[in-house]
Amino acid sequence: MKFAYRFSNLLGAVYRQGNLNFSKDGNSVISPVGNRVSVFDLKNNTSETLPVSTTKNITCVGLSPNGNLAILVDEDGAALLVSLITRAVLHHFHFHKPVNSISFSPDGRKFVVTKENVALMYHAPGKHREFNAFVLDKSYYGPYDETTCIDWTDDSKCFVVGSKDMSTWVFGAERWANLIYYSLGGHKDVIVGCFFEKDSLDLYTVSQDGTLCVWESDTELDGLVLKKSRDKPKPLRPGDEEEEEEVMEEEEGEVIRGKAEAPEEKTVKNVRYKHRSKHFFNKEGDFNNLTAAAYHKPTHILVTCFASGIFHLHELPEFNLIHSLSISDQRISSVAINSTGDWIGFGCSGMGQLLVWEWQSESYVFKQQGHFNNMASLAYSADGQYIVTGGDDGKVKVWNTNSGLCFVTFTEHTSSVTNVTFTSSGFVIVSASLDGTVRAFDLHRYRNFRTFTSPRPAQFSSLAVDASGELVSAGAQDSFEIFLWSMQTGRLLEVLGGHEGPVSCLCFSPVQSILASASWDRTVRLWDMLDSWQVKETLPLTSDGLSVTYRPDGQELAVATLNGEISFWNPQTATQTGSVAGRHDLETGRKETDKITAKQLAKGKSFTSLCYSADGESVLAGGQSKFVCIYNVKEQMLMKKFEISCNLSFDAMEEFLDRRKMTEFGSLALVDEGAGDGDGVNISLPGVRKGDMSSRHFKPEIRVSSLRFSPTGRSWAATTTEGLLVYSLDGSLVFDPYDLDLDVTPASIHKQLRLQEWVSAIVLAFRLNEKALKQEVLETVPHEQIPVVCGSLPDIYVEKLLGFVAACLEKSGHLQFYMTWAQNLLMLHGQKLKNRSGTILPTLQALQKSIQRHFDDLSKLCDFNMYNIRYAAALSKQRGVKRPADEEEEDEMSGEEEMSEASLDNAELML
Repeated sequence: MKFAYRFSNLLGAVYRQGNLNFSKDGNSVISPVGNRVSVFDLKNNTSETLPVSTTKNITCVGLSPNGNLAILVDEDGAALLVSLITRAVLHHFHFHKPVNSISFSPDGRKFVVTKENVALMYHAPGKHREFNAFVLDKSYYGPYDETTCIDWTDDSKCFVVGSKDMSTWVFGAERWANLIYYSLGGHKDVIVGCFFEKDSLDLYTVSQDGTLCVWESDTELDGLVLKKSRDKPKPLRPGDEEEEEEVMEEEEGEVIRGKAEAPEEKTVKNVRYKHRSKHFFNKEGDFNNLTAAAYHKPTHILVTCFASGIFHLHELPEFNLIHSLSISDQRISSVAINSTGDWIGFGCSGMGQLLVWEWQSESYVFKQQGHFNNMASLAYSADGQYIVTGGDDGKVKVWNTNSGLCFVTFTEHTSSVTNVTFTSSGFVIVSASLDGTVRAFDLHRYRNFRTFTSPRPAQFSSLAVDASGELVSAGAQDSFEIFLWSMQTGRLLEVLGGHEGPVSCLCFSPVQSILASASWDRTVRLWDMLDSWQVKETLPLTSDGLSVTYRPDGQELAVATLNGEISFWNPQTATQTGSVAGRHDLETGRKETDKITAKQLAKGKSFTSLCYSADGESVLAGGQSKFVCIYNVKEQMLMKKFEISCNLSFDAMEEFLDRRKMTEFGSLALVDEGAGDGDGVNISLPGVRKGDMSSRHFKPEIRVSSLRFSPTGRSWAATTTEGLLVYSLDGSLVFDPYDLDLDVTPASIHKQLRLQEWVSAIVLAFRLNEKALKQEVLETVPHEQIPVVCGSLPDIYVEKLLGFVAACLEKSGHLQFYMTWAQNLLMLHGQKLKNRSGTILPTLQALQKSIQRHFDDLSKLCDFNMYNIRYAAALSKQRGVKRPADEEEEDEMSGEEEMSEASLDNAELML
């Protein structure tokens, strides 16, 4: 049960492609990220990735008006109906063609999907359970080219569809007698957006060449007349050219096709549109196309975005320019406005940016950007609160694990960052790069305060910092040397030579001043930092060394080699204690251009990243595959395998050759499309990991570049092609009883609580091991009885109780109550816990993480209160004569100030 890790969050990527949506209350933005969907809460500044995924990248998202349902459609037209309340998949559906846009009607009863040149209207899934959630109502034909956008009237009676053939079509959602369809022209380019005015049939259409057309209808919404008879029309004769439409009933729904315009019923006046005005946006050249548009009906504000990263705010119908700003140097792919009209969300697929702009105060509400290229490395801070990542774009980003957001980005490196790590203090980040520098960043002042370089330019591919944080080492991939610097002075201390191949990985022992280095020369060398930096031991490997890591207690060494093996060594005796053959566990998929099977391809694959768990009992391994494996070190066997992605938009995902991609000339990926001179095919070179970025169709290959366990042992993270994936233990779903007996029942636990037998009630609750029951028992114990209960608790339950207190302290509001539990457990059982420091270290780090988080929040609050109290005291002094009531208030304020300072002192003592 301790390996029941589940997908928790996706960091490092905030937007890829598709349309943005705001939640019903307007406080959250829903963004498609690859084949997943992330929800960013702008009020609480947190992010969450839904635990659902499609088989390919998501292209459009439709949100129901009540905000409870979402329809996710991928590149192939496969759709998922997802509940945003339970985060569960309710229905699978396939449209069989790529879908351009999807939109629910305002009353939530219908939704329209546009694919190719047809608009399909479906009955929206209701509250009742149905066999088929998507029931086709009508099919609308009219445009000659692909449809691009949809908008509904406020009363859900009509909808409008824009097309690439420069036309806009208005369709009736019901069988109206005076409006079946209406076609509008007036544009010279692709229609990007079409919008109805509030409570009206008046229209605004925006095209890609920066033209806005305003259309005025001669009929109000109330003037639409329902058609009485629904008889099938007679079949058309060859000479009949005056029919208005052709309607036919089919099994899948009603089909409406546009024909030459002529009224069918003379008694009802047809809806007519008049071209009221045309406006043009200021452009800076042909490259500056209009790419996205959104309209907020209550405030009459139109937002238009351009390929140069500029966006405009206009008030309609007068076309008054309110605001114009450049927020990016890349094309803005999507735009959305929240329900109140205050916030505007922008998505830039080229840079992976997601921005939320408050246009009235002209400030950013939310501004996040992922790594532009692949992530190369990650590291956890000592308390597990932060994760630092380095990418091929040369950026170093720091992420908060609680909120899932990046709060600082360092851009000093000029080339790919190959490795990052935290020092033991948790406030200094060290990064190595191919630009020939190793840099140290301060998390207090957010600056680069040290830059380490070598005498000759070298590309650093590996990095390690010792337990004290004083020694910084980096390995070069071209000169086969290891460089050592002092963190305090920044001086180069020593250059360690001896390896005959590139240094692939470095790791310091957590308990001794010994550096382990793995190299392609099939050796692992142990360097003694105290004895003139000499080689202490040389461990011979069976193949090239790719990764090396120490166990948290420093008594074991794990090495991953090129032949797919993980070998375990005793660093004291330099003897091998075991090995795991993990080649068959990788199960790599075949790439599109591969000419051999995935099974044969797997023989050349290996693990490139290793990490021990917090307790040292298992090791996490990943490589050039979609699988991450957890091995038990003692038993040397595979415990669990995680599939990090099911996204077929990545290369090397499929195990077998897809017959649909086979032609008479061979695989479709190997056939030249005639894009160039016909000299050859764009096939990636052997050994190239990242693909050819210059080719027309670039598919990134799925791989895991780095893995790390959290110091608390509750989660692990992996940098992959998708982004930074976090897997954590979901305690509410894990039933793991301890020493269970027939007498251990909730009834017997409640009986002990009624008898005020606190110790026996706690022991029984921890034997049953249900979170809600443990929390109930713990919070029933009187505050003054906590020291007595902690003193008489059996030793075996002390560590379990301390871990549970650390978990509760992170989310509970009973701060002082749980702090009292933690303080008494540590004070009364400190010596016994010290003897088992290796096994209890993850629990203590989880406790430290919880206390540190509350300390940061409380210190800000106390500082804020102190300034408020001083301000109030200064105001009272300005008023002149103090009344007795004022003096009493000032005494109370000074008392509150002393209490806030006392609470901060208590938190500092606990830390």
